[in-house]
Amino acid sequence: MRRADSTEPSRTPRPAEHVAIIMDGNGRWATSRGWPRLVGHRRGAERVREIVRACPDLGIRWLTVYAFSTENWKRSTEEVLGLMAIFARYIEREADRLAVEGVRLRFIGDRSRLDPKLQAMMAGIEARTAPGTRLNLTVAINYGGRDEIARAARSVARAVAEGRLAPEAVTEASFAAHLDTADLPDPDLVIRTSGETRTSNFLPWQAAYAEYEFTQTLWPDFTAAELGAIVARFGNRERRFGGVVRA
Repeated sequence: MRRADSTEPSRTPRPAEHVAIIMDGNGRWATSRGWPRLVGHRRGAERVREIVRACPDLGIRWLTVYAFSTENWKRSTEEVLGLMAIFARYIEREADRLAVEGVRLRFIGDRSRLDPKLQAMMAGIEARTAPGTRLNLTVAINYGGRDEIARAARSVARAVAEGRLAPEAVTEASFAAHLDTADLPDPDLVIRTSGETRTSNFLPWQAAYAEYEFTQTLWPDFTAAELGAIVARFGNRERRFGGVVRA
């Protein structure tokens, strides 16, 4: 076998530096036990804490989790209000720990529909954890990929209309600079729990070349050990990005 030349993609296993997770199955986890759905959401929030702690040791530098989609407003008022309360408690309780452990927390999504108090809490923890470099944690709340792209398109259109951006200067890179994730790398690996095999409008632009894993495990049961096994499988995959690796 001959070595691939310098123009060919490398076969060296790549770490999954940016992992994105669709945290699905909280409600089913609870109802299967005869408990209210919000119990599952609370248990799911506790699982986030465990996974965040495990990421640095697995070589994960960026973790993005899908917490609440633009479509989740269709759920019952009780569940939506309960979810928002869980978000607020998570931010309040985790602020000190995240800051001490070097975790930088950021949020993506349209914040305008969220309660002003929650928005203020989000901005506060973002500022407090900004110095963190051990792990970049991004929480998608009131997030939808199509909504994000539409908001970015409006931003680009305004820039062109105001003469700040020439039409011919609208490239993939310049467009991506208007997305919520402008200062984040694209995900290497996207995981969805609970056995569903759809992407549910999560990072459609950013995950164009991501690897996907779909696991039957419900999110409250998803462990650091399972995450480690998935990351290990990712490391053995051949990622060509449109190129060809010749033998």
